[in-house]
Amino acid sequence: MDRSTHGMRRLRGCSLAALLLAGAFGNSGGAANAQPSKGETPPNIVLLFADDLGYADLGVYGSATIRTPTLDRLAMEGQKWTNFYAAASVCSPSRAALMTGRLPIRTGVGPDHPLRRVFFPNSSGGLPQNEQTIAEVLKQRGYATVAIGKWHLGHLPEFLPTSQGFDSYFGIPYSNDMDAPGGIEVPWSVELFHEEADIAYWDVPLMEGERVLERPANQWTLTQRYTERAVEFIERSRSRPFFLYLAYSHPHTPVFASKEFWGKSPRGHYGDTVEEIDWSVRRIVETLTELKLDRNTLVVFTSDNGPWLTMRQLGGSAGMLRDGKGTTWEGGMRVPAIFWWPGRIQPQVVTGVGSTLDLTPTFASLARADLAKDRVYDSVDQSPTLLQGAPSARDVVFFYRLQDVYAVRMGPYKAHFVTESSFGEGTQRTEHDPPLLFNVDEDPSESFDISARHPDVLEKIRALVREHRATIQPVENQLNRYPPGEKRGEEGLRPWGK
Repeated sequence: MDRSTHGMRRLRGCSLAALLLAGAFGNSGGAANAQPSKGETPPNIVLLFADDLGYADLGVYGSATIRTPTLDRLAMEGQKWTNFYAAASVCSPSRAALMTGRLPIRTGVGPDHPLRRVFFPNSSGGLPQNEQTIAEVLKQRGYATVAIGKWHLGHLPEFLPTSQGFDSYFGIPYSNDMDAPGGIEVPWSVELFHEEADIAYWDVPLMEGERVLERPANQWTLTQRYTERAVEFIERSRSRPFFLYLAYSHPHTPVFASKEFWGKSPRGHYGDTVEEIDWSVRRIVETLTELKLDRNTLVVFTSDNGPWLTMRQLGGSAGMLRDGKGTTWEGGMRVPAIFWWPGRIQPQVVTGVGSTLDLTPTFASLARADLAKDRVYDSVDQSPTLLQGAPSARDVVFFYRLQDVYAVRMGPYKAHFVTESSFGEGTQRTEHDPPLLFNVDEDPSESFDISARHPDVLEKIRALVREHRATIQPVENQLNRYPPGEKRGEEGLRPWGK
């Protein structure tokens, strides 16, 4: 029996409510054996999160021109997941889900306005403090925690990483193309992001804790400085378990790279910034190895959403997948995912379904930490798959855009109730009745609608959506909060978000 068939049979025998309950308590079959024993030191966890990296932007995922030898090696020595999804197709909702294991609609970071899909410099909202972040979970077990890089879950003090379970923070609080001088939008053109781009076009602050160190941030050296801080944290924290969250500001446009990488990639400046990220990963892995920490450290690399295709040659590639960032097609939310832990994770290509949502309960399980039990989770513990090669514990993925379920994946099948193109001019929303249906194992490009042949599959998926919607409770939308009396200024915002 292949893995997808096994998953479909398990799905038929349990309801969505049962899946949510299993996720809420971080228990999938075999999890107890996957966890460290009570006397064992909890593992260090390094989570590396790229911004707008496409599914096909690493060598090991099919890029012919971007050179990523470090990530390619980690994928070959660890697990490479081929059906792994971000929880949203734009930045802030995706990061809220990563931090909490809960869909953004549950935390108030699910967009309800087409021009406010993410946090902006004039936002007064953020990830609510009553949400439990993975950093807060791990601190129960004595972890040292640090957030480095792009945060994008609220820039006011009460929402910054130091108020969300992280001991320290160094990075930019939102996207690197925000905060134009004087609040004026920079004239929009792809050409702006070539050699003539100036860091002064984007007055984004570089912060340490709640303090602004530099404004505008020198984006040419951001990846290099993020890496230096990460190495320093590892060296400083090596005597206790630690959680390093490094969220790169790139390859989100505007793309920048240090002089050692600028103009060196065959893929142009987009490739330059990705190749510098690969260098950064190498420095971190080398540090872990030199300090003899590698065999007790899980390293995870993935992306917040698919490539920003509107940026043309300065955006990434989803390869054979359809469309990109901002959409609920495969190219918008299926992302690379690499898990590396020498001696614990055996080399394997995992074709089962996974999600960035699953990282929270998986990390909690590995650390033997407890998740709050007073809320619904949309995640499952994947530690049995990582450590024992068991089938993935996930069969279902919900694809949201704004407040609506646009699509659902169930096993190999994916149904589209609504489709809409990427952000920008000409966006059209189309409702489908019956829904479009694709077998994305056989047809990852979502080219051949098979809905007429599988009405039974569509009915099962409709039932999953009904059960799921019954679990959603209204919460205050954080993306639409502003300081009292401040003009929203939505007429000046680009409609495709960040």
